[in-house]
Amino acid sequence: MTLESVVVTGGTGNIGPTVIDHLRDHGYTVTNVSRSGGSDHADHDYRVSALDPGDLTATLAAVDADAIVHLGTISTPSHDPGHRVFESNVQSTYVVLEAAAALDIDTVALASSMSAIGGSFEPDPARIDFLPVDETHRATPSNPYGLGKYVAEETAAGFARRADAPSTIASLRFPWMPSRNEAEETFVEQDRTLDGLRDSGAFHTARNTLFAYLGRDDAARLVRRAIEADFEGHEVFWAAAEDTSMTVESAEIARDVYPDADVRSDLSGHESLVSTEKAARLLGWKPEWSWRDE
Repeated sequence: MTLESVVVTGGTGNIGPTVIDHLRDHGYTVTNVSRSGGSDHADHDYRVSALDPGDLTATLAAVDADAIVHLGTISTPSHDPGHRVFESNVQSTYVVLEAAAALDIDTVALASSMSAIGGSFEPDPARIDFLPVDETHRATPSNPYGLGKYVAEETAAGFARRADAPSTIASLRFPWMPSRNEAEETFVEQDRTLDGLRDSGAFHTARNTLFAYLGRDDAARLVRRAIEADFEGHEVFWAAAEDTSMTVESAEIARDVYPDADVRSDLSGHESLVSTEKAARLLGWKPEWSWRDE
């Protein structure tokens, strides 16, 4: 099937405009669907919540969507009640997949998170069994955001078992995706040693996110690769830059921060603690941008 019309939920969010611009640059007609509306990047713009099955299905039918990129969830658990955060992740994913099934839309890409394994917003240190982390690592989330992302992935896996399901469903486990200015302020201008992070109070969050990050342009390319992929069923993919956000070399980080983890590679230089080999193998994607380029 030829893809022409792509609907992006949450196209006015942090990475939504970059994703929309990238898809349009590659020849797709793109529709933004978000609660606020107001995208000046998309070809079409609808003020629709991904939690509303009737409105979403009607919109997808109106633009004759061939694929859905679901970015429209609450991005952090810090400003909303826990049940709302969980609902945003899980129910919206169900609604998107149900609408896709009803309209015979075969391709869906879902924004998941490294929180799905029990990282990011966990109050306790993330349980890291081995490095680099890949898609086989166990999941131990406990907070509303992480639980929501994990259950959303399981929801996608369940839909993939249905006869009427989209044929290709990708869950993309994104880390923090800073703008160029945010990357410069956070990585270039601040002390990115372990002691520096401990002194600044940012150590716990960085530890729980495996010192990972991803450029927005790389994230947009990954989204496009996911909707252009031809694998069958549901697959989870880790996404991260090729390096960490630290000036300390990765082998030292592993020894100091994750002493109980089984280190399964040499971790040369500033190599990422997150493996993106699966995305390279199945999607032909590799990250290109590093904050060190700045």
